[in-house]
Amino acid sequence: MSWIIKYIFETIEKLAQFIANLDYLYIEWILDLTYPSLIFILTLFILPLTIVVLTFGASLYIFINKHKNNLLSAYYAHDIWQASYKSLAVFWETTGAIWHGHEIVGLENIPDTGPALLIYYHAAMPIDYYYVHCKVMLYKNRRMKVVADRFLFKVPGLASLLEAFEVTPGSLDTCVELLKEGNMLSISPGGVREALFSDHNYEVIWGARAGFAKVAKEARVPIIPMFTENSREALRTLPFFRKFFRYIYEKTRLPLVPIYGMFPVKLRTYIGEPIEFDDSLSAEELKEKTKQKIEEMIQKHQRLPGSIFHAILDRFRTKHEKVH
Repeated sequence: MSWIIKYIFETIEKLAQFIANLDYLYIEWILDLTYPSLIFILTLFILPLTIVVLTFGASLYIFINKHKNNLLSAYYAHDIWQASYKSLAVFWETTGAIWHGHEIVGLENIPDTGPALLIYYHAAMPIDYYYVHCKVMLYKNRRMKVVADRFLFKVPGLASLLEAFEVTPGSLDTCVELLKEGNMLSISPGGVREALFSDHNYEVIWGARAGFAKVAKEARVPIIPMFTENSREALRTLPFFRKFFRYIYEKTRLPLVPIYGMFPVKLRTYIGEPIEFDDSLSAEELKEKTKQKIEEMIQKHQRLPGSIFHAILDRFRTKHEKVH
C-alpha cells in the first residue's frame, strides 16, 4: 500500500509543478485565437444536440404520463411481460413521433375485436411496422401476433424480445389456430427477400408465396393491407453487388446485404379497407388481389422513385387526410 500512496503524492506534485510552470499569457493567446471556432462548434453542434436530447426526454416523459395508468396497472398486477411490452410501446411511439413524424391514416380499419390478417410491404428494416404495432397496442388496446423469418430465431440475444412480442415463425396450422382464437396476425409475404432486394421503386417481391392467402381462407378472416410512405427512404440497402448478394441469399438464406441510413424522413402509414373473406376466390386469386391492392397504395401514396431528400422535406408538408 505504501508504494501506491507514494505514487499518488508524486503524481500530485508533478501536476502542481506543471500548473505552476504554465505560461498563462500563451494560454490566453490560444484561447483568444480559438474562441470564435469554439463558439461556432458550441452553437452549431453541442447546443442543438442538447436541445434535441432535452426535447426527446421531455416528449418521452409526456408519453409515459399519458399512458401511465396502463403501465402502472400492469406493474401493480405483477405482469412483467405486459408492463415491459407497454413500456417498449411507449418508447417506440415516442421515437416514431420525434424522429420520423410517424402518422397512421386509417387506423379505424383495424378492428377493435375479432380476428384479422394484416399484410404489409416490407421495408429494408420494418421500423414502420414497429411503430404501427405499438400504436395498435396503445390506441386500440390490441396485441398483434407477428410472423417473422426463421433466421431471427437464430440471432443470439433476441429470444426475450421475440417472446415478449409473441413473434412466431408461423406454420400454416399455427397461423390458422391463432386467428381462430380471435387474434390479429401480421405477415409480410415479401419478408427478407423484399426487404433486401426491393429498392426505391418499391417493387413488391412476393414470388410464389401464397401461404398467407391459404391462412386467410382457412380461418375465414378479412385481410387488411398496409403500406408506409417513404419506408425505404428511412433505411436503404447498398445498391452494389446486388446479383451477388441475391445469389448468396437464395442459396443460404443469409441476409448479408449491408443496410444504411435511419434518415429522419416523414413516415406515414396507410391502413387500407379490409378485403373481406370471399369463399369464391382461390388462394392464388386472393394473393393477387391483395398484392394488387398494396401496389395501388404504393402508386397512390408514394413518390416514385423514392427520394431521401424529398422524404425529409415531407416533414414540413401536410396532407389533408385523417391521421393518428
